[in-house]
Amino acid sequence: MNPFTPIRLHDDYVALEPLCLEHVPALEAAAADGELWNLTVTSVPPPGHARDYVEKALQGQAAGNMLPFAVREAGSGEIVGSTRYYEIDAELPRLAIGYTWYAKRWQKSHLNTACKRLLLEHAFETLQCVAVAFHTDEQNEDSQRAIERLGAQREGVLRAHKRRTDGSLRNTVCFSIVADEWPHVGSWLDMRLSRLAAR
Repeated sequence: MNPFTPIRLHDDYVALEPLCLEHVPALEAAAADGELWNLTVTSVPPPGHARDYVEKALQGQAAGNMLPFAVREAGSGEIVGSTRYYEIDAELPRLAIGYTWYAKRWQKSHLNTACKRLLLEHAFETLQCVAVAFHTDEQNEDSQRAIERLGAQREGVLRAHKRRTDGSLRNTVCFSIVADEWPHVGSWLDMRLSRLAAR
């Protein structure tokens, strides 16, 4: 049995559901909260393109190198964004977490910590990953700070690594957490999550 198959992950704060076409209308609404597609440092689908976004993610899933999720906030029951595993290397195993975005009203809340806690726990404790990577645009300083708050270590910068949605070249900042670090990182995230959720 392939452990890298679609799975629902959940806790008291959030449910990560295997992404499917039924999520398209809700993703359109979530992206409209803050007009997130105008941020060139993210990959949020613009109006009318959520279906293409989901279909492309599912193609990556079918190819075996992605596991995309829709993010459902537990309290409201609303779909509020998306995230995924990508660059899956089943041999090591190793993967990256990214393509993450949330409706503006949920940014800087407990939601990101809850999502990353679930994804990291599943990666290290179920999938037995040796490492989990994070990549972000060099210009996206908010994302870099958020990744560092998770306990990930900065590894370096890949110059002229990708093109942004506007066609410009982006430098990619790389971070990672390795398996030996997970127990400490997991404890830190538990403490951080309880503090953020209490606000």
